[in-house]
Amino acid sequence: MTITLYTAATPNGYKVSVALEEMGLAYDVRRIDLTHGEQKSPEFLAICPNGRVPALVDDGFAVFESGAILVYLAEKTGKLLPSAPEGRSLVMQWLMFQMSGIGPIMGQANVFYRYFPEKIPAAIARYQNEGRRLFTVLDTQLARHEYLAGDYSIADIANWCWVRTAKWSGIDTGNLPNLLRWKAAIAARPAAQRGVLVPEAVQLKPDDGAEIRSLVDRASNMIDSGRREA
Repeated sequence: MTITLYTAATPNGYKVSVALEEMGLAYDVRRIDLTHGEQKSPEFLAICPNGRVPALVDDGFAVFESGAILVYLAEKTGKLLPSAPEGRSLVMQWLMFQMSGIGPIMGQANVFYRYFPEKIPAAIARYQNEGRRLFTVLDTQLARHEYLAGDYSIADIANWCWVRTAKWSGIDTGNLPNLLRWKAAIAARPAAQRGVLVPEAVQLKPDDGAEIRSLVDRASNMIDSGRREA
């Protein structure tokens, strides 16, 4: 049985490679070149109709949308997702929090803070402030629990892969001690360290207009995807 991960160096992509590493699953990696539109190729669309990374093929069975992939892998292995209804629900709640909140808001913060050709202070402030508010929700939960749903789970992986990029979004993480404790604890996990190196990072050239436009499109589509998943 062969698992192939189709991915790129994005928070959503890292969610799946970290999970695969944590679960100890063997997998092959197929890097998708977003800057050249490979995600729109007929070959990739046959696997992922939405034309977004990541996607996964497990012995011929294709799965797309990062949250759905995490659930699929957790159910396949019996790891990082409780089987009891209440425990499972807690993990799913915090996974959906990332899919509908953290990811879309940070994606928009990235667009307006980093890539949008016109600086719009109100838009930048709106998404950075909402990102900060969502971080305080995580911090409050983590004041009561070591991890978001009690034990370490796919919910922690999903949220961490985005929160770790807060500086890139310009979102302040100061005075959130529980969030920072949790962030550091996951960063120290060997599987997480390996997972965020899959695939290798792309060296972006800020003056390359084609790459910037591609990133804006990608981040904007993260928002649309997150809204559909909410």
